[in-house]
Amino acid sequence: MFKIMFLAVEILFFSSILLAKASPSQSHFSKFSRSSGGLSHKEAILSLCAHTPHRATCESTLLSSSSSSSSSTRGSDHLPHTLEGAFVQSVHSTVAKAQHARALAYNLTISHRQNADHDVHFPGRGVNDCLELLDDAIDMLDNVMMTSLSKPNDDDVHTWLSAALTNQETCLESLEKDKFKTEKNIMDVTAQNLSQYISNSLALFVLTMGSSSVSFASSSEHLPRDTESKSKEAKNANPNRRLLASDSSFPTWVPAAERKLLEASVGEIEADAVVAQDGSGTHKSIGEAVKGLLLIGSLESSGTSTGGRSVIYVKAGTYHEYIIIPTKQKNVMLIGDGVGKTIIVGNRNSDDGWTTYKSATVAAMGDGFIARDITFVNDAGPSKHQAVALRVGADKSVVHRCSIIGYQDTLYTHSKRQFYRETDIYGTVDFIFGNSAVVFQTCNIHPRKPPSSGLKNFVTAQGRSSPNQNTGISIHNCKIAAASDLFPVRSSYETYLGRPWKQYSRTIIMQSFMDDSINRAGWSPWSGGFALNTLYYGEYMNSGSGALTSGRVKWGGYHASLTSTQAQAFTVGGFISGNLWLPSTGVSFSSGLIG
Repeated sequence: MFKIMFLAVEILFFSSILLAKASPSQSHFSKFSRSSGGLSHKEAILSLCAHTPHRATCESTLLSSSSSSSSSTRGSDHLPHTLEGAFVQSVHSTVAKAQHARALAYNLTISHRQNADHDVHFPGRGVNDCLELLDDAIDMLDNVMMTSLSKPNDDDVHTWLSAALTNQETCLESLEKDKFKTEKNIMDVTAQNLSQYISNSLALFVLTMGSSSVSFASSSEHLPRDTESKSKEAKNANPNRRLLASDSSFPTWVPAAERKLLEASVGEIEADAVVAQDGSGTHKSIGEAVKGLLLIGSLESSGTSTGGRSVIYVKAGTYHEYIIIPTKQKNVMLIGDGVGKTIIVGNRNSDDGWTTYKSATVAAMGDGFIARDITFVNDAGPSKHQAVALRVGADKSVVHRCSIIGYQDTLYTHSKRQFYRETDIYGTVDFIFGNSAVVFQTCNIHPRKPPSSGLKNFVTAQGRSSPNQNTGISIHNCKIAAASDLFPVRSSYETYLGRPWKQYSRTIIMQSFMDDSINRAGWSPWSGGFALNTLYYGEYMNSGSGALTSGRVKWGGYHASLTSTQAQAFTVGGFISGNLWLPSTGVSFSSGLIG
């Protein structure tokens, strides 16, 4: 399969030059391809690599490819000097590096299992996180290759490359806490090297989209592409429709049949597995049900009773277990009997040796994940530091009518495209964090009382590490208000909307209510002046005593009053789907801003 893919890449190199000269409209990338003009092939490659964040790595990759191509042909006319050829070759090399990194992580895991007395999944084993994240990254990079060789989809490719880079950032973060120093050092170098390859591929892809104005030095004005056309599209839809509290609209990538799953009563849904502690279902634990459906899916090519989606109905009860829905397990839906009725509880945390990534009570990496009417809890307590209740790295995922409860790092919106609706989130420090492209709509966000005086609350900590990633946190038409334990003493604690976890952190809050628990400055630095000019924080038409912007921070990357066009780019229609809501749902909806 790999040889076939390599042959396809070579063919694409040859054809790209002909397409660039003869018929640019026939190729997705060719209209962006830049003719080498009077430049030599080497000069053309050097020119392209000047637009990447890791120039030396880019030059080495593409010049090496040129040398290999030259030795196998009768001339040097087929070098990857076009933008199209450079991008595909960059991804091709990145896949090879990712496969090498994955083999290394696997060998380190096996070696540890053979030479250690304790379990291979012992807390603090960052290499285990890297192995899982590399499997996910390779899956996405393979998708990029196949998509680029067939019918490209800009939003998909942009998401996959952004997420693959995020995976390596997470690997490195987990390795920081790895107690096995030799493994840590070996894997750390490999992960950093792979990050450079992914970053360059992402940069080349952004160039193919015509974003020549992208600056690697600053992203304070770098908004999602095609903002103007998306704004016009939304305004032309139905400018008089408003987003009502009873609105049941979802992104266009949620099919109509699955909208019915999100709104139907439990009695109307034919579940593939029923979890009940009293033995009245098909399984007594959620983990057994997830593994059972994964096994069935690997043995059968036919779909489930719900047309390809695996529906697990979890009856009322408190389930003390840890759930992992892996990358290869797609389209899983967990549906409960309601918030406070179906409860999943764990207590893993960093103080007890778990990596942040592995501390999650429920972790969903399989694309198409949906959760409805469930409470997710990490009850490690307010003093145990990082303790995740729910981690989501599933593309096109939906969390609807749920409650997510913890203290520090409650909700890990790890990567890819996510949508949260009518969901309550409770926490203290960085309790909504990650590097996905995520929109929260009509949600209740509740800062809690910190464990001791002098400590601060931070609602968000967004982790965008590259200006080319299409990621960020968008909080739209939500309520941010002190939880019941914080409210009586809110004047004694400082609560901020967010702080910049990574250099290009991006968080937008618009048309939302904020109570007086929010500090007048609004936002807090992470450390000194780090990222204050490269972040992108914005507010738009918020209400409540905590929404006053007169006392807000004066950072270069902060925008106290976004324009409607800027805000539109971070709506559900503009940020995570790029399309209008389907009008066939028959309910009131707004794809963009309210009013």
